[in-house]
Amino acid sequence: MNLLILGDVMGASGRSVLENKLPKIILENQIDFVIVNGENAADDGRGITQPIAEIFFSKGVDVITSGNHIWDKQETTNYIDKENRLLRPANLAEGSPGKGYEIYISKNKKYKIGVINLMGNVFMRKTDDVFQVAKNISKKLVLKKNIDFLVVDFH
Repeated sequence: MNLLILGDVMGASGRSVLENKLPKIILENQIDFVIVNGENAADDGRGITQPIAEIFFSKGVDVITSGNHIWDKQETTNYIDKENRLLRPANLAEGSPGKGYEIYISKNKKYKIGVINLMGNVFMRKTDDVFQVAKNISKKLVLKKNIDFLVVDFH
């Protein structure tokens, strides 16, 4: 399986590169699954909006992960509850909108990929322990469904 993970897409310039280059990269490298950190993709570099996320998905992104800027755009709170391909950090406070992990199917329909989105505590507001949360979710994913790959995106 060919997996592509891209770090922070920053503002309009980062979005432009992704929009113009990603489809060709996916095709030329036979990429099966794409994960992008998009929490800084808004024009001001803080947050992500529904239109931006939908453009990413249309260009071949399978999952958008995030971190401490996920709530910087008000509209994201409602959108993240409806869109399971946009993940918030799993170790945020219980009851936070959206999901922190999910199981997805690769582009070629051959693989199940579990993706966990986590956020550290260094220079950030306090979150649940990333290692304990990763361990607990990993157990759930392995027991719950047969997955081929597990990706932990740590921000």
